[in-house]
Amino acid sequence: MNPTQPQAPSEPLISQDIYIAGVDEGNGKSLIMLAIIEMLSGYADNIGFFRPIIQSDTDKDDLIQFISHRYQLSMPYDAMYGCTSAEARQLLANEQYDELLKTILAKYRALKARCDHVLCVGSDYRHGNAISEFDFNADVANNLGCLMMPVMQGENRSDEQILNGLASLKHSMHEHDCESLATVIIGVAQNQIASLRHSLNHSNEFPVYVVPAESSLEKPTIGNIAKVIGAKVFSGENATMSREVYHYKVAAMLVPDFLDYVETGDLIITPGDRSDIIMASLMAYNSSNYPQIAGLILTGHQQPAPQVQKLIDGLGGTPFAVLGVDSDTFTTAMQVSQVTARLHSQDDRKIATALGLIESNMNMVELRLRLCSKVSHKITPLMFEYDLLQRAKAKKQHIVLPEGNEERILRAAEILLLRDVVKITLLGNEAEIRQKIQAMALKMDNVNIIDPIKSDLRPLFAETYYQARKHRCIVYDTAFDLMADPSYFGTLMIHLSYADGMVSGAVHSTQHTIRPAFEIIKTKPGASIVSSVFFMCLEDRVLVYGDCAVIPNPNATQLADIAINAAETARMFNIEPRVAMLSYSTGESGKGEAVDKVRDAVKIAQSLRPDLQLEGPMQYDAAVDASVAKTKLPDSQVAGRATVLIFPDLNTGNNTYKAVQRSSGAIAVGPILQGLNKPVNDLSRGCTVTDIVNTVVITAIQAQEADKT
Repeated sequence: MNPTQPQAPSEPLISQDIYIAGVDEGNGKSLIMLAIIEMLSGYADNIGFFRPIIQSDTDKDDLIQFISHRYQLSMPYDAMYGCTSAEARQLLANEQYDELLKTILAKYRALKARCDHVLCVGSDYRHGNAISEFDFNADVANNLGCLMMPVMQGENRSDEQILNGLASLKHSMHEHDCESLATVIIGVAQNQIASLRHSLNHSNEFPVYVVPAESSLEKPTIGNIAKVIGAKVFSGENATMSREVYHYKVAAMLVPDFLDYVETGDLIITPGDRSDIIMASLMAYNSSNYPQIAGLILTGHQQPAPQVQKLIDGLGGTPFAVLGVDSDTFTTAMQVSQVTARLHSQDDRKIATALGLIESNMNMVELRLRLCSKVSHKITPLMFEYDLLQRAKAKKQHIVLPEGNEERILRAAEILLLRDVVKITLLGNEAEIRQKIQAMALKMDNVNIIDPIKSDLRPLFAETYYQARKHRCIVYDTAFDLMADPSYFGTLMIHLSYADGMVSGAVHSTQHTIRPAFEIIKTKPGASIVSSVFFMCLEDRVLVYGDCAVIPNPNATQLADIAINAAETARMFNIEPRVAMLSYSTGESGKGEAVDKVRDAVKIAQSLRPDLQLEGPMQYDAAVDASVAKTKLPDSQVAGRATVLIFPDLNTGNNTYKAVQRSSGAIAVGPILQGLNKPVNDLSRGCTVTDIVNTVVITAIQAQEADKT
């Protein structure tokens, strides 16, 4: 199938649940599981996850733990599986196959009653299992009433073998009278993709997607290995635990010989008293003449010598993880060799790689259409964020990030590039940025980096700035000096269409970020000022708050402008604008300068935009609480249903958004600047990687909308 995405319906429909089942051995179904639940979580509120059989009643199932943690599922663990493999074997031994299916069905229906939609992932292939895996999973899917989604392995198989396997699968599906959503063939060699897709474009009653092999997803991470072998973590930040292990090496040689065998991605296994190997590994990692290892395991229940540990501590920690185990070197090497790749909820890079791979090779919109249903008007934070990501990917924009040396910026940029959401340019010293990317072991080989100081664009940008600001007594030499500042350089990139939007502020002040935009990009037609909004993602809805970051004490005209622009921002992001102009008084009851300002702003906004549902003044509780609104403003079309809340001043707005964020656990996305000709957005200096990703995605959508005008 061609993975090109058609236009999604404005109100997608999801009715039936999905059952993912492996046709043969391999971990492909966990990758498909991730992409499908990512899709479902974007369009449905309460998602459940279910496995018919888990392996043990003592060790928790890896997939259930992964999904529960990543998607914050509220169901108890024992509600998300049918039975254990021991219980299943006992029932089968007693010839109670139907009883086994009934047990699973009962657990599934109990979960289903608590969820809008449930994703089921079939049992694992285990040698010696009494159950015929695919036949069993087909029976379970039928009895649960799910659409089946088989996953075939294409690794080390010719086109003919894959097509024969697909024919056999179709026969089995018909025998079991399964209703199929789609089939996925995963792990196919890159040189087979085109020919196989060509063969599959003929006569398939359901979609068949071909997903190429991705070597990094087939390799275990340091975290995978540490968990499986029960290793202690002596040193290394969380990010080092997500590095893939491409080889493992037992270091029993002298240092010169050992260095000859070091390869990129090696996990070095050595006794804990080999201080020479520990020191050589540290030095080799930081040397441009040697490849970078993934990590180090110290065996024999020994930690580094105190002097070595003191030296490491003085370096600020190790650039890779150092693990420790009690077992001897040979036993440890054997254990490591048996570890397979697994997804973990903390492994953002591997998750981003997996989602990027699957989403670019499977038609997710086509799958939604095949599920045919109606989505609730309720918007959760996850649904909101998912929708933003899909919109940004639909028409990729070029976003410039001036703070190219900042670790959080680099981690966010890696996720955005792996998900193929936007094109990114980092600003800063190229050698320093690439060295940092290498030290952090990020996958950003093709990222664009520009050094403003050395760029050939600097004279052009300086001349443009000089012409625009010479009436302010700016001379060319001053303009040229200013272009060394990444914020000014990035702003000129947008102004002259070398990029579509800019995000900054992780290490710079708001003024430093937005001053160049005020000077060069300026306001769009119809906007008298630049203001801001926050998207407040509550448990069951998304509200727009404005202005909480830019205009300290707006007058009535400015307040009206903020309200109109906030309504347009809400509409841009598929939030129906119902605007409440907030004050300490509701309706006509209050008097005073502050409430009069709000009344005047309401009149101005209504005269300029009579089409908007915009009312005020009203108090916050009357705006968002239907029961309060019924008492205070019973005839209002906005009260109790407001989606856009406009605060009378910055003091009120800033404190309110922070109070709501901290007290309710809401996710605050912003500030998002509005009113500029082209999008520039500011980050909080306390922003997280997720905050940066969300802000870049929103900036990309703003850029898409700017292209339409």
